Amino acid sequence: MTVWARLYVVIFVCAGLAACATVPSGPGPQVERDAIAARMMRDIEVLASDEFGGRKPGTPGGEQTVSYLIERMQAVGLQSGTNDPGSAWRAPVELLSSEPLDHEITVRTANGSSILPTESSLAFSLSSRVLVDGVEVVFVGNGLRTVPQGELTGRIVVLSDAGTDRSMVETIFAANPAAVLSVVPGRVALERQRGRFARERLLLASEASDRLSAFVTREAFAAALPDGEWDRLTARANDRDFEFEVLAATIAIDVHSERREFTSSNVIGMIPGTLPGSGAVLLMAHWDHLGECAAGTPDTICNGAVDNASGLALLLELASRLKAGQPLDRDIYFLATSAEESGLLGAKAFAKAPPIPLDSIVASFNFDSVAVARAGAAFGFIGEGRTPLDTVIKDVVRERGGELGSREYAASFLQRHDGWALLEKGVPSVLVSTAFSSEIVLGPYLATNYHRPGDELGIIELGGAVDDLLLHEALVKRVANTQSYPSSYASTDTGSGTGSGSGPDTSVPQ
Repeated sequence: MTVWARLYVVIFVCAGLAACATVPSGPGPQVERDAIAARMMRDIEVLASDEFGGRKPGTPGGEQTVSYLIERMQAVGLQSGTNDPGSAWRAPVELLSSEPLDHEITVRTANGSSILPTESSLAFSLSSRVLVDGVEVVFVGNGLRTVPQGELTGRIVVLSDAGTDRSMVETIFAANPAAVLSVVPGRVALERQRGRFARERLLLASEASDRLSAFVTREAFAAALPDGEWDRLTARANDRDFEFEVLAATIAIDVHSERREFTSSNVIGMIPGTLPGSGAVLLMAHWDHLGECAAGTPDTICNGAVDNASGLALLLELASRLKAGQPLDRDIYFLATSAEESGLLGAKAFAKAPPIPLDSIVASFNFDSVAVARAGAAFGFIGEGRTPLDTVIKDVVRERGGELGSREYAASFLQRHDGWALLEKGVPSVLVSTAFSSEIVLGPYLATNYHRPGDELGIIELGGAVDDLLLHEALVKRVANTQSYPSSYASTDTGSGTGSGSGPDTSVPQ
């Protein structure tokens, strides 16, 4: 059966909403749990199929995923939640893809020119081609000394061994140098940087820069300079009065990359509340995965059945049940984000251009990699202590006979899920799931199938996912009711939602 044939089966099965969304008041009998799991599995089978190619943004599989989610939200009976008549269901996410092709670094001294061996050097830029030549080179030691920004602007800045510290490099780049070249101790350190940069990088187009980063081993750089010059420079950098030194040598850096800009989409649906202006509840799950991630192996596709076809299936099933239930006071928004795997990019795009004011969102619940734990597992609570939601979450967990898992383990994922992009903006955002209750539960998946071709249907465990769904159904009904969760309660400040930004390597459950 083709993927689209399966889609029509899902739509047909769910056409009668009453049959598709019996709403229990508690955990419900096993027959109802089995029915929920069966409906979720039908969505997972489609989304994690080879026909969707691993759901990578900017690929045909990514577009198929967006179309499927729109079809399913329409079948459930949701309305478009973009609040943009010109772009129903799809909220654009402008992305830039850059993949390095080649580079050449040339060091010129009074003794002549040396092209650094490619196995001993690296250089990266997001632009298609960058050539820096004919500018001064300034050595700043390990970067720990304060250097006037004017001495760095427009120059190639050379750092010694400690210069790979990311916060330090950020400070230097703020001065707009022509390039930053870090001299690293050896091949191991160089390969670490290659792992960061020598791959396709995906960013929000609005956040892309023209930075030029270069790395070279200490041995190769010392060999390109006059004898003893590197030793003299590093010794000089230890002097108390050292700030910087403009080198007599010059450096040319030539970098080529494959650059592509394209538009992906967040998918947004909604159920209108009965009390306009009373706020909204946001439910979210990321739709993207890694695409073809294992070239040269029998199975090249990372299907992402757990991460995150399972979260999408929960989102769609919960949408169906809430739509079939009694109307709620507040609007309910359903957000499927793009490019989470590349650094929460879809969630960041939503936060930058939300369809409703962010301060009108009284609660945001994220669903990610939920199909791991067995039924009855404890709930991991990511975001505990940082929003006004603590009391209502703990009350509902207790009322349903559950308990919370390891606080420390859950906290380790705080900045690594889409909700962080909203929490940074002051939106009460959490992730509550049996999957994140402890390392014993999630650890085996991370060690074996996470971000690998093995993340397929055969490892799906929906017992805990059904627990997650029923818990969130109760939570949404509580927080979408202005009597049980008044606006004054929702705005109570119980913790800080601010913190340092996250880099591109932040997706749950990394």
